[in-house]
Amino acid sequence: MKIWQTLDKAQTPEKTNLVLSKSGSDYLILANGRLLMASDAHGSEEALSQIGCERACKLESPTVLVGGLGMGFTLRAALDILPPAATVVVAELLDAVVTWNEGILGPLAGSPLKDRRTVVERGDIAKLFPKSVGRFDAILMDVDNGPVAFTQEGNGALYGDAGIRAMRKALTPRGILAVWSAWGDKKFEHRLRYAGFKVEVKTVRARLKKGGPNHTIFIGRLNGYA
Repeated sequence: MKIWQTLDKAQTPEKTNLVLSKSGSDYLILANGRLLMASDAHGSEEALSQIGCERACKLESPTVLVGGLGMGFTLRAALDILPPAATVVVAELLDAVVTWNEGILGPLAGSPLKDRRTVVERGDIAKLFPKSVGRFDAILMDVDNGPVAFTQEGNGALYGDAGIRAMRKALTPRGILAVWSAWGDKKFEHRLRYAGFKVEVKTVRARLKKGGPNHTIFIGRLNGYA
């Protein structure tokens, strides 16, 4: 039986309590006592980056947005496939999560915050989109547990009609929106299509070939994408 040691605690603006815990080489982040993420199950986050950056990785100097830092695995996977002249903006609401990744969690994903291509934007990602019209070749959304908010109800607005429109405007004409979710969501698929995206949905395992629970990745390509 694993014995978990509490390393640190934090609180979201909506007063959700986050706990960072460690057992041996494994780490967990809990939200109000429920599992939010685990260091041994990040295959679907890697798939999110690989799928979302399918075009950006072929460009000379793409700009990619990662929404949500987590334990750094989505960011790391994007950096691994993007070219040397890329810029990867990672938006994170909580200062504590950035601090954890600068410190104790950093080595898990190869310290992606130390990569010179990484730019950290602290604060609400929703405030970044209006300032970023036509900026991003890919947007990789790994905020909360997907379209159904888990740690912060306000995150749900990111995936509503207005939030989707804002993300679309922040993309380049051939940019890709990729959204990680713990579950499928037909309503979210419909909202993406209503906003003008061609939608593809992929189901991937949390640990890829090693199994784990199924996670969902929504891929939105703008109509006219070729």
